[in-house]
Amino acid sequence: MTKLKIKSGDTVKVIAGDHKGAEGKVQKVLIDKNKAIVEGVNMVKKHTKPSAQNPQGGIVEKEAPIHISNLSLLTSKGETTRVGYRMEGDKKVRFSVKSNEVI
Repeated sequence: MTKLKIKSGDTVKVIAGDHKGAEGKVQKVLIDKNKAIVEGVNMVKKHTKPSAQNPQGGIVEKEAPIHISNLSLLTSKGETTRVGYRMEGDKKVRFSVKSNEVI
């Protein structure tokens, strides 16, 4: 299994695909599928039957997963960067490859 460098709570930018250029916060990472659900990106319409929670049913919009390879982490300055790992003392920390700052 590969190590994913994007975690939930990170702010990311879509760098490839239909939603290229969109930015959002990662809500959930699906490790087994190498995908992430990003807030407000890759919205799909799902037809739902009436149920106790949704008595009318109808069309619901929700976020669909997007592949990790199509996402790039945004730094505090708003630029995209790759993520690296290094040891600082006894702790393993993530850092921005572009600016060399700890994330």
